[in-house]
Amino acid sequence: MLSKSKLRWCKLCVLPNTRPNINIDKNNICSACLSAKEKKKVIDWKARELEFFKIVKRIKNKKRDYDCLIPVSGGKDSTWQVLTALKHNLKPLCVTWKTPVRSKIGAQNLENLINLGVDHYDVTINPDVERYFCYRTFVKFGTPAIPMHMALHSIPINIAKKFKIPLILWGENSAFEYGGKNKKLKGKKLDYKWREKYGVYPSLSLKEFVNKKISFRDLNIYKVPKRVKDVEELFLGYFFKWDPIKIFNIVKKYNFKYLDKPKVGLYNFADIDDNFIITIHHWMKWYKFGFTRIFDNLSLEIRNGRISRLKAIEVVRKNIFEPTKEIKDFCNYININEKKFFEICENFRNRNIWKYHKKKWIIENFIF
Repeated sequence: MLSKSKLRWCKLCVLPNTRPNINIDKNNICSACLSAKEKKKVIDWKARELEFFKIVKRIKNKKRDYDCLIPVSGGKDSTWQVLTALKHNLKPLCVTWKTPVRSKIGAQNLENLINLGVDHYDVTINPDVERYFCYRTFVKFGTPAIPMHMALHSIPINIAKKFKIPLILWGENSAFEYGGKNKKLKGKKLDYKWREKYGVYPSLSLKEFVNKKISFRDLNIYKVPKRVKDVEELFLGYFFKWDPIKIFNIVKKYNFKYLDKPKVGLYNFADIDDNFIITIHHWMKWYKFGFTRIFDNLSLEIRNGRISRLKAIEVVRKNIFEPTKEIKDFCNYININEKKFFEICENFRNRNIWKYHKKKWIIENFIF
């Protein structure tokens, strides 16, 4: 669904009210900034860490082959999740959905994560099925990342069920960190309701993507179960304060590799696991909502007191540009030309915020 007609900006960070699952109140403060204030004033992190210790004890008493399952990409967050689990004497099974366009640095970081001392499954989906599904979701929803998001959730849950693993450990709760509206979903648990609200498309009808070459059985690997008995799913970011810079400073001590300059957004250590799918996913936000990945990153930096809003706006001004190489690579991957790519993009341009003026598209009431 495209966004509300009147574009408003949070007066504390650089997020607009068009961002999905965010709310800007009558004082022009977004729900993400309000969550950040809550984190600083209300949360007793020592008590939450103690709560996690009790969960670890309970899980280990089950005496399963694996205490927990950790979905990993090899990125900074999943490396931190593994380090945290090992620190607490948990035995994890790590599981990866293998992106069809894994980057060289992504492969290196995944290998580094495994070498921390864990068992690991790298799950590859039929490349023809994945390419087709990626193309169809790009055309229908304006993002190529739906297959990725569905696989990232369906594969770990089904493996946990198969191996009777009692706990799945996720990273941060994006509903809390980025400002979700539903307070009940901003806590420690990840469940089907959370997935429905925050864009994993668990209820997406896979049958509508069936054709003569791709069967429902081919797509079934993406199906997200509503509930798996005896498998608990928790966000580590509920128990330990999640901060991208803090986490990066931890994992780089363990040989985590990063780029010379950012690939997407502000950070040179994030969104680096694949070559272009996540880049196109974030770029499509420009058409749909009038912001890009760097707005989220800068807003986190503002909330953590590392940059002013005024400086962040100047960074935005210099960093909105079309990912030309990634667009070309993506077009080659799904077998379309760039003209077709931009035709699809235009289908998702939000006319509520974009206006055609003097032969070019502009966003009215933009942040600068």
